[in-house]
Amino acid sequence: MPHATPLLVILCALFATLTGCQPHTGSELARKGDEIVVCGRLFHTGAPVVLWTDSGGYDAYRTEKRYVAWDKAAWVAPAKPNAEPGTPNRYGIRFASSVGQPGCPISPDDFERIRGGGWDLTTLQRCVDQFVLHYDVCGTSRQCFRVLHDMRGLSVHFMLDIDGTIYQTLDLKERAWQATTSNDRSIGIEIANIGAYPPSDLSVLNQWYQPTPTRLSGDQPDGPASSVAWPIITIPPRLGDGGLRRPGTYGPDRPGPIVGQVQGRELAMYDLTPEQYDSLIKLTAALCTVFPRIPCDYPRDAEGNLVLDKLPDDALAAYTGILGHYHIQANKIDPGPALQWDRVVAGARRLVQPSRQ
Repeated sequence: MPHATPLLVILCALFATLTGCQPHTGSELARKGDEIVVCGRLFHTGAPVVLWTDSGGYDAYRTEKRYVAWDKAAWVAPAKPNAEPGTPNRYGIRFASSVGQPGCPISPDDFERIRGGGWDLTTLQRCVDQFVLHYDVCGTSRQCFRVLHDMRGLSVHFMLDIDGTIYQTLDLKERAWQATTSNDRSIGIEIANIGAYPPSDLSVLNQWYQPTPTRLSGDQPDGPASSVAWPIITIPPRLGDGGLRRPGTYGPDRPGPIVGQVQGRELAMYDLTPEQYDSLIKLTAALCTVFPRIPCDYPRDAEGNLVLDKLPDDALAAYTGILGHYHIQANKIDPGPALQWDRVVAGARRLVQPSRQ
């Protein structure tokens, strides 16, 4: 402002100070704690989110094992040439090599740019059109990360613990190893739940769920407490406290176990916790807002009902939206028969920005 009066300069400086428009060099910009990271940019979800960079976060970029002694944690190359695994990484680059192939429709020039980390949001938005829901068969997110990272050499973008905490392990620009043929085009989440089993053998479920005389959460505030034998999650002693960010008592949203069919098999499982539904709905809404190619819906048959089997290859190639792991692979049954798909979709649709409705 070459012609500004000293008073005007002083007033402008005072306004900047009072409004915080010009933070001091070196001042810290704090997160609110609900942001996810997409191409290095922060997007709010309204749910509790712990990033891989946060204290207590789970970092899928690290190549060493997380839950062994440090002197035994380093990745060691296989003794035989070209033996699997051939890389210490648990993730890769989003890329669809064939023109017209579903997934990440990027040019060779785009690939040369992004292979060094040069992703931008617009390019990623062209690539991502699926959100894949898994249950982890581990029961807690800490155990899930241990199994994926240390034991199987796999990854997933998000984990959702029983207390509703969302853990992001990778920037969404990365190709997580979680859904085989959909990895290039999808974002994945592992929901903490011990899984689904034949109704004739509920021994695993009985280890994780114990009945209580009344429901612990979700009762009408002006109504009587439920007298249903509502189960609570009992983390086995071998897993300690489970690593919960918010220690407490948690139970499924419905008393269950819920029995239903997936892939033509009759299965029983306990529902997600109310805290998980709340966070999953908010995260789904955020992803459907940030990624315009993810419609806020699930695979439906001709009558509009949830598809309960693997999608045919051509239908999967054409599909965009929210889907389960079992929609992608015939040998998978997660996220199981108890997930309330309509609750997730309807709740997310209410939160999606109006321009995306």
